[in-house]
Amino acid sequence: MKTDAPKTTASFPSLAGRKVALIAADFYPQLSEQLLDGARRGAAACGIEPEDITEVRVPGCFELPVAAIRLLRRDDFDAIVALGVVVRGDTPHFDYVAGECARGLMNVQMSTGVPVGFGVLTTQTLAQAEERADPARLDKGFEAAVAALTVLNISTDPIAKAIGFRR
Repeated sequence: MKTDAPKTTASFPSLAGRKVALIAADFYPQLSEQLLDGARRGAAACGIEPEDITEVRVPGCFELPVAAIRLLRRDDFDAIVALGVVVRGDTPHFDYVAGECARGLMNVQMSTGVPVGFGVLTTQTLAQAEERADPARLDKGFEAAVAALTVLNISTDPIAKAIGFRR
């Protein structure tokens, strides 16, 4: 059982009424389902209602960034949570997919200002991915959702700048 999980939702932001998109790469369907389960629970812990969550599935992690930007062009989502698994193999494919996925998702959030939770597991083995996706162990889907929603909770109101020596 996961021992470092918070016991209450008091430490989570309260974001009722906000809209979230969960995008899952289905290359490892059982693991993507576990990550989605965690992300749903993370959103719920932050007060997001099921009707304010849109779920989209894509074939693999390489498609996550373009899916995120297309969703943001289509609708007014307050946050995106990208979920998937890339397991290292015998070829450099891992490096290209994992690196470009991360860069692409960072570009989405930097160009739009919309927080993107990075729930893409990049592991050496399938067993490591299984441990990280499992809600009873590391629950990384939950963590990715809470991370994006915590950033969403940061105010974008302008901060009054001090003039001279006065505050």
